Amino acid sequence: MSLMELTNFNIEQLFGFGEDSNPLLWLIWIIPLVLFMFYGQRIQLKISASEISKSLEKLKKFKTESRTELIDYIKTNLKPKNDPTPKLDRFFEHFTIMPVDLDPNGLVPKIRHIVRSREDYIRSQVRTFSDDMNRVEASKIENMLEVVTLLQMFHKVVRHFYLTAKKQNNYPLILPLQMMIPFIMEEAEALKGAVPALKQGQPIGDGIGSLVIGKMMLDTKKNTAAFETVWSESDYEGRKLLLLKAQGPIATVGRLGDAVQKIVLENKPDIIVMVDAALKLEGEESASIAQGFGASIGGIGTERYQIEEVATKYKIPTYAIIIKQSVKEAITLMTKKISDTAENVTSQIYECIKENTKAGQSALVIGVGNTAGISQ
Repeated sequence: MSLMELTNFNIEQLFGFGEDSNPLLWLIWIIPLVLFMFYGQRIQLKISASEISKSLEKLKKFKTESRTELIDYIKTNLKPKNDPTPKLDRFFEHFTIMPVDLDPNGLVPKIRHIVRSREDYIRSQVRTFSDDMNRVEASKIENMLEVVTLLQMFHKVVRHFYLTAKKQNNYPLILPLQMMIPFIMEEAEALKGAVPALKQGQPIGDGIGSLVIGKMMLDTKKNTAAFETVWSESDYEGRKLLLLKAQGPIATVGRLGDAVQKIVLENKPDIIVMVDAALKLEGEESASIAQGFGASIGGIGTERYQIEEVATKYKIPTYAIIIKQSVKEAITLMTKKISDTAENVTSQIYECIKENTKAGQSALVIGVGNTAGISQ
């Protein structure tokens, strides 16, 4: 077939617009065109809203179920004199206002003060549920309280954008939510899955750094470094090791920033090695190990700021070893695949110390992560 034959067609014949055109065929082409021209955004809004509505119902279910689990756990295990539900519902609505950042000078200490004030308040209020509650039990409730609060916040924010877009028939407004909803649901499902492990006081994936250092601290004398944070000394081929982690088996991340400042001031280590869990990129293998440089620690950044400040002041090189995992693996029960990396990570710690220090020097080795169910 020649090019002339390919291009020589009658558009009226194609759409049925000729003298002998069929009106029904004409309507089949024109009506959908007109509908999409004038109502395309509304149709797309309805489709998108329907998909988000399903996720919203799921978030509501997660929020309700986790709230019920927490209340039932407190009533069953602590047997409080009064119904804890009203007080817990007030906790779920708590919010934190970050300090003014117009002048960033001195901002980090202000953030640290606000966050720690909130933590101290929740810690003291949780203790009011029972006079006989031990610290391990209290830490479980504090962690579950954070989970329920986050799930409630997810639900409220998604619902706000969903209802606003529907109210205004505003399709562009729902687009950002449509793009973000898969990530929100992934984290929400992970948070919901974390509750059983937290209730049982079992290790979660985020605690792999603490697990590695906890094993290295066995048979050593433990000392308090900061609030809910412990350290001890060990030796490796003529080098002094200063081992640091949050105090387990409490479900806590400790205050590593304060602890590092104290230990560095007193011992002047030659290098710092930090071991932590890290979120893997899509396509990367779970439980894979990578080495890098800098302070590997999550959170809002205040702890990392403290560590970076003291390391910079004394010119201490900081190395990082991370164990990669998904969001779900990080906050749910630690998998065997992740826990089995502990021996390999320990070998890499020793190798890093050997390569970057000489006999007679010292290294501060920090296990970062939630120490739920992980002793030392």
